Amino acid sequence: MRRAGAGAAGLVLALALNLVAAGPAGAQPTGPATTVGDGDQISRAARLLGRQPLPSRDGWAAAGTGTSGGSTAAADQVHVVATRAELVDALGGDNATNRTNTTPKIIYVDGTVDGFEAPGGTLLDCADLADPGYSLDAYLAAYDPAVWGRTAPSGPLEAARVRSVANQTRQTQINVGPNTTIIGLAGARLTGLTLMIDGADNVIVRNLTLVDARDCFPAWSPTDGSAGNWNSQFDQISVRRSEHVWIDHNTFTDGDNPDSAQPVHFGRPYQVHDGSLDITHTASLVTASYNRFLGRDKVLLIGSSNTVGPDVDRLKVTLHHNLFHGTQQRLPRVRFGQVDVWNNHYRLGPDLDYALGVGVQSALHAENNFFTLAPQVDPADVIRDWGGTALTERGSWLRHGDARPRPVDLLATYNAAHDPDLAPDAGWTPTLRRGPVLPAPAVPYLVGALAGAGRLPL
Repeated sequence: MRRAGAGAAGLVLALALNLVAAGPAGAQPTGPATTVGDGDQISRAARLLGRQPLPSRDGWAAAGTGTSGGSTAAADQVHVVATRAELVDALGGDNATNRTNTTPKIIYVDGTVDGFEAPGGTLLDCADLADPGYSLDAYLAAYDPAVWGRTAPSGPLEAARVRSVANQTRQTQINVGPNTTIIGLAGARLTGLTLMIDGADNVIVRNLTLVDARDCFPAWSPTDGSAGNWNSQFDQISVRRSEHVWIDHNTFTDGDNPDSAQPVHFGRPYQVHDGSLDITHTASLVTASYNRFLGRDKVLLIGSSNTVGPDVDRLKVTLHHNLFHGTQQRLPRVRFGQVDVWNNHYRLGPDLDYALGVGVQSALHAENNFFTLAPQVDPADVIRDWGGTALTERGSWLRHGDARPRPVDLLATYNAAHDPDLAPDAGWTPTLRRGPVLPAPAVPYLVGALAGAGRLPL
């Protein structure tokens, strides 16, 4: 076992070094050096990465016409941004209408861009965005279940909360248009904001650390679950009504503001974060590769409701070589879509809710993934049935606490502990995979070396 593990580690390390040395796959020089921003010149490696399309066969986003982002951008549409205002300007100049700006563009993020930054450069806080008719104290007093009951909040105070959310949406939700590449330079961070890719086909987002997309005004939902829940609105990246989207080599984290540090109101955690990467509202043909999802609760929601309708035959997503570390649920949760989940590493702690969520009419295919579970976690809880009927799961390996890694049939483990059983065939076989599907024991080495922001050769 040790010799096999050492061999896998050596093989993967060699592969990782070759990938880094070779630079981005498929990237080719596209012209002379590009001068951007105020005259600073970015490196040749950064130029190549900015012009790189998604390689062929690299997941669902490579289907059909593929995904090229802003690779054909003219010289005057290549930008370096360091502030929220510069990011909005590079995306087209008006955040309200940027989602319809189809001009090919490449945007390099330099340093930290804060979604709460006002036009003058000062940082706003939640109080600055609150409607005059809203305060959390008043909200808690009015809608305490002991006073209000178990019906949804309504009336002037709830209306003021909704207006406050609209204020925050205008400030922290950054709308991205079609034919766009956003790529982080070394150390680039987006904090306190949502990248909204809505009705925007052909988008690439790479090499960014996304931090703390907090909701200042969570909603109390008294009928969500047996005890009610607080629900927030803002994801770190939201993909809606879009096709051909590549999310690659990013790190998603709540930073120093985790939900675990929030207070408890009405007996439930006051949750100020929603998803890391949500793919909903008929979006499809998305590849998420080599990302790190760190210490978050809700991570990857694919499909926004159980309603049979427009999402049928949509929501086609590939997840490969991602690290889920200390995350709790939706890794992913799937409705309707054909979702290919292969060669990912799950390092899951004692607060795990579930990893693979099998939802209504979902067709989730999970292959050669590696699961590292805290000793308190029951392997039968890795899978959760959310109204689905089948799951293809094969080639998984498990390291449970301090035990040696071993192959595991997670679906059989789930079925032995839960009723009704999930069938073992989701009804399709993925064909869009670039490169070999590695044996699961090799996955932690490759993913550990290459996943997340800061790993691309910039």
